[in-house]
Amino acid sequence: MPTIMFDLRFGQDVSKVTFGSLVCRLTRAGPDPGNGLVELLAADLDRATIPLLAQRMADGELTSADLTRAYLRRIADVDRVLRSVLAVDPTAVQQAEESDLRRAQGQSRGLIDGIPVLLKDNIDTLGLATTAGSRVLSVPPTADAEVVARLRAAGAVVLGKTNMTAWGNFRSPWATSGWSAVGGQTSNPHVLDRTPCGSSSGSAVAVAASLAQVAVGTETNGSIVSPAGHAGVVGLKPTPGRISNAGIVPITTRRDTAGPMARHVVDAAILMAVMAGAQIGSFTPDSLRGKRVGVWRRAGFDGLVASVVDVLHAHGATTVDVDLPYQDQIQAADRPAMLAEFKHDLEEYLRTRPGAPRTMRELIEFNETDPVELALFGQELFHDAEKAPPLTDPTYLGQRRAAIVLARRSIDEVLAAHRLDVIMAPTNGPAWLASGSDPAGPRTALPAAVAGYPSITVPAGFAGPLPIGMSFIGGHGTDEALLRFAAAFEDAARARRAPAYLPTAP
Repeated sequence: MPTIMFDLRFGQDVSKVTFGSLVCRLTRAGPDPGNGLVELLAADLDRATIPLLAQRMADGELTSADLTRAYLRRIADVDRVLRSVLAVDPTAVQQAEESDLRRAQGQSRGLIDGIPVLLKDNIDTLGLATTAGSRVLSVPPTADAEVVARLRAAGAVVLGKTNMTAWGNFRSPWATSGWSAVGGQTSNPHVLDRTPCGSSSGSAVAVAASLAQVAVGTETNGSIVSPAGHAGVVGLKPTPGRISNAGIVPITTRRDTAGPMARHVVDAAILMAVMAGAQIGSFTPDSLRGKRVGVWRRAGFDGLVASVVDVLHAHGATTVDVDLPYQDQIQAADRPAMLAEFKHDLEEYLRTRPGAPRTMRELIEFNETDPVELALFGQELFHDAEKAPPLTDPTYLGQRRAAIVLARRSIDEVLAAHRLDVIMAPTNGPAWLASGSDPAGPRTALPAAVAGYPSITVPAGFAGPLPIGMSFIGGHGTDEALLRFAAAFEDAARARRAPAYLPTAP
């Protein structure tokens, strides 16, 4: 197993990075080896990691401008059928050239300097629209979200914005995953007529299709891990508060969080650290040997779970079947509390956006008169939120308290009773037809989301051509330990594969 060491302190000497046995073929095009043009094939981009690319740039074998142009070509060639990228930043190549100049002057800001990143379109980005999938937010924001400012400070190339399920999948219980009035329907790159799930649909699909090295998603309840699982990539839902949500269109600021989406766990770890403003001296994949894993089995997923359990046992881990209690009670208390928080937090956010409505009532009225917004589904949750009580209401306060207490107990009690390192459960079932309604899946995101605990999905297998992810849930604040465990599982399972772009499947 390769050991990947890196230091995320800005200004780190990337020439000291070591890569073990990782290999990536970067082919210099043309007869003149000094012509500055590097041809990066799709397979090269699919396999490349941030540490490897940083090393190639430090060695003078690759420039950020080359890498950025390669991803821009991929977007132009591939995204016409995927519809995952809403807009490309016109300054992307200029950003990359500035990174190359810093590197030439010995002023590289760290591993992510010069790495192209895509951002979900509910994250305020100066110079680019931030729509949350709605035509009502047509006037761009006046400043970067804090997480975008951190990425820019670290030298990342902001490549563009990604499509998402309208309003973070919180406008209707019958929303069409991956669809927005702004970007239309995003397709699953493995089978094009299947759903990408949501709401970070475009971010997951773009990463899977190698349209950027990494992407930023956001999650309130499954919106990172679910689309990542359906796209066959890594998605980390961090502990809320580790990454600032200032400048992100909210559902509930109490647990909304941005998080990294990547093809490789190491890249998710790097992106997570930069977004959180952390300084990490090293990241070494953990060993599965000696780990105790709680297996939360979900109906209909016996084959996948059995194969993952076999992998864990083969690498020295112990598994224990568990059941997380209180799920129905958590759901019953959480949903009405979210409606009250959504109304309060969204109306506060709207006051920061020029030209935007100021109230839930104004949003509802805009949608009723717009020819596109309600084309596929309604706004039942908007109507419910409009009638929700204020955040001082005793009933609301009791609901929020009950939901958090029960969600934390559901995880803490199981971890303690069996002396577990993590709890695992299937992230998703096979992707359904994009034109169909959302079937009942494993729905394993709820307890970690409501508790405010980290969870991560890693590719674990396939149902025919459709990827299935496995989620790992940790206790409060165990983000780094969860990433190390996920990296060990990724190395043991080796389940991810590049999309096939099949038009349909049984």
